[in-house]
Amino acid sequence: MDNKPQNSGQNKNVQPRKGDKNAKDAYIINERIRAREVRLVGDNVEVGVYSIQDALKIADDLGLDLIEISPNAEPPVCKILDYQKFLYQQKKRQKEQKAKSTKVVVKEIRFGPQTDEHDYNFKLKHAVGFLKEGAKVKAYVFFKGRSILFKEQGEVLLLRFANDLEEYG
Repeated sequence: MDNKPQNSGQNKNVQPRKGDKNAKDAYIINERIRAREVRLVGDNVEVGVYSIQDALKIADDLGLDLIEISPNAEPPVCKILDYQKFLYQQKKRQKEQKAKSTKVVVKEIRFGPQTDEHDYNFKLKHAVGFLKEGAKVKAYVFFKGRSILFKEQGEVLLLRFANDLEEYG
């Protein structure tokens, strides 16, 4: 039988971070903070650099948690808040940012090299509508078979299309 420890690849000193399933989103709180000194910020606290014991005592007196906000700063920045409320506010802020971010829609318009005037105007009208809705328009000319001989006509068509849409986008 092998007498190797079961979790030989894991460091016993590293504890999973409390509260969040994603370790990248979690914050180090209370006794898990390993710095000797921390810069304390918060609403009910005098801003300054405190020893970790003093910071923990202040947080305990207020009945709140000491949360490490910026671990890479020197000394690390900590905030005194209720941890669950802090996580809720973070999720809410992320949700608002996601809602504000715009999703870019690309509409494609396809021309043949010998597109008639009526078809051109019809597609131009659609492109104007797409641009007014806030979408992006991608126009291209497709060549099928021997129509590749009309490259110049396709180029002229696209330049005309771009000029006609200049005031919209």
